[in-house]
Amino acid sequence: MSDIIIIGGGIAGLSAAARLSADARVIVLEQENALGYHASGRSAALFEQNYGLASTVALNKASAAYHHEANGGYLSPRGLLIVGREDEAEGFAADAEAMGVDEISTDEALRLVPILDPGQVAFAAYHAPAYDIDTDRMLQDFARELRRNGGQVLTSAPVTSISRIGESWEVTAGDQTHRAALLVNAAGAWADQVAQMAGVAPLGIIPHRRSMARLPAPEGHDVSRWPMFFGVGEAWYAKPDAGALLVSPSDKDPVEPHDAWADDMVLAEGLARYEAMVRVPVTRLLASWAGLRSFAADGSLVLGPDPDVPGFVWCAGQGGYGFQTAPAASQLVANLMMGRAPALSPEVVAQLRPDRLRA
Repeated sequence: MSDIIIIGGGIAGLSAAARLSADARVIVLEQENALGYHASGRSAALFEQNYGLASTVALNKASAAYHHEANGGYLSPRGLLIVGREDEAEGFAADAEAMGVDEISTDEALRLVPILDPGQVAFAAYHAPAYDIDTDRMLQDFARELRRNGGQVLTSAPVTSISRIGESWEVTAGDQTHRAALLVNAAGAWADQVAQMAGVAPLGIIPHRRSMARLPAPEGHDVSRWPMFFGVGEAWYAKPDAGALLVSPSDKDPVEPHDAWADDMVLAEGLARYEAMVRVPVTRLLASWAGLRSFAADGSLVLGPDPDVPGFVWCAGQGGYGFQTAPAASQLVANLMMGRAPALSPEVVAQLRPDRLRA
């Protein structure tokens, strides 16, 4: 019997498992045959402290030292650029203020991303302290920490039933049944379904599709030093990736939990918005895919014990901020479960706890 069962082998589940494994016997159950298969494996992999709601920004800032220093650090310089048209002045100003970026000249923007169309770009703002995250290494390091502390990770272990027996949870996954005193729901897009399986009221966590296209480097440019660049209102974004360019329509259509794929029409519309701001047309795609970003109704992460069911803990609703918040979010979950005082302020903790969604 374990002390803690964690359902979900993405960054949320693995980071929480690693933190908890210092104090308890932990087992992670992942339905797929690999870790980080769904949302975690399809992340834009950017660390930008000012990105997200106030509660998310607090988690980002509390995670910064870990990202920069743990295990040699997981970050490499990228930078973030916002560009807008003449008719987008108001939206551009709002984005620049929200993201804490500094306005630069259009000439400077063109030096950063030389394919931008000078006839379209009227406004630009840049923030150098934005970084790529080595997401695969972070996942594997958390898994190694868990195993080093005696924990287990089981893949190809889809959960088919959850029962409360006395003071323990009994979870059947694959052909095995596991028992533990505490159950952590880190199931991403499936978080509400896991809760219902356990007899816990869902919190209204809804997955939203985010599509992505991989394009050849435009006109043979070396894109490796380009920043990640956004349209106003995050109507699209582009990010260098291993010699190619990732472009997303920034779609956020609510969907049922599933192994997501890109919607061709949504992708085409987003690529058109991107094309309108650059000089180089999109002539072919190297690949396309989609991931699921799961949100609670208020957009904040959901971290901590369920207010109504003892022993059931939420680590969900990451909404696309999973990697950048993982160090602080997992520490908060561990502190709450182990009865330690959180490092975050009481106001931020209240904005993250599931209690707020049951009021």
